[in-house]
Amino acid sequence: MPSAKPPAARKTPSSPSLLQPLKGVRVLSLALNLPGPAAVMRCRQMGASCVKLEPPPPASAPAGASGDPMKLYNPKAYAALHDGVRTAAADLKTEAGQQKLHRELAKADVLLTSFRPSALVKLGLDWKALHKQYPQLSQVAIVGSPGERAEEPGHDLTYLAENNLVTSLDLPATLYADMGGSLMASEAVLQAVLHQRAKGKGAYLEVALSAAAGYLALPRSWGLTQPGAAVGGGHAGYRLYACKDGRVALAALEPHFAASLCAAAGVQASGMKAMFAPATHAAIEAWLKGKTREELDTLAVEKDIPLHTLAR
Repeated sequence: MPSAKPPAARKTPSSPSLLQPLKGVRVLSLALNLPGPAAVMRCRQMGASCVKLEPPPPASAPAGASGDPMKLYNPKAYAALHDGVRTAAADLKTEAGQQKLHRELAKADVLLTSFRPSALVKLGLDWKALHKQYPQLSQVAIVGSPGERAEEPGHDLTYLAENNLVTSLDLPATLYADMGGSLMASEAVLQAVLHQRAKGKGAYLEVALSAAAGYLALPRSWGLTQPGAAVGGGHAGYRLYACKDGRVALAALEPHFAASLCAAAGVQASGMKAMFAPATHAAIEAWLKGKTREELDTLAVEKDIPLHTLAR
């Protein structure tokens, strides 16, 4: 069943134009799949001029194919990630590919990679060699795990699992470690550019996807989202509930929001402690079950209750 249309008053205002702190900065990317291209997308949005060298597609690939697997398994995502990015094929294992690479390196301010350290060495792109040849160039290296574990295989799901962010047999709703890592990588590009401008030389920064997952997991490690905690289902105003024709994501956590919720639901609850009582949970659950999503969307505006309705 399609979601009920929210009232006009709840429309999200359009985002203001992003600043352009990377205008004039040239980013060269060798990174494939998701984290690297997502970081480049962010850099483009911040004004950077971005170039990506991809491996040539397999000989059996159809015309127009890319050496980046993302274009094969999700062309829509690939197109969004590479909007405004100049792409070219280069086999870095060949002399011609290395020549193309070094022509781009000579013009770049930041190199973005997503290889294991041993692969960078084989390609002549380890930091010591790179910095000697291009002292003004910075490198942001995306790896799976930090330090000595950077050679270990892994993906978004394994990084989330090792940080206790996989809590059932259901797959996570999105690729949290990859996208969190992409934000850290674009942040690292900003750090590198600031360093270059202050010190007049390039810097090496490593971004580990497992560390990105660990950062996202901090609220859980602090106990904030553990079962029974305030934002872990313990507070009756911060939970997912069923309603008459779908679900409700309720976030009436602050005392004034909780008071608005209880007043609308006819629930006698005074103070924070009462919001953790089983009776309060049961009363709010029963009230929501009798409401449609349309009714709840209207109440959210009229009674100032933070909630969002969803289909089943």
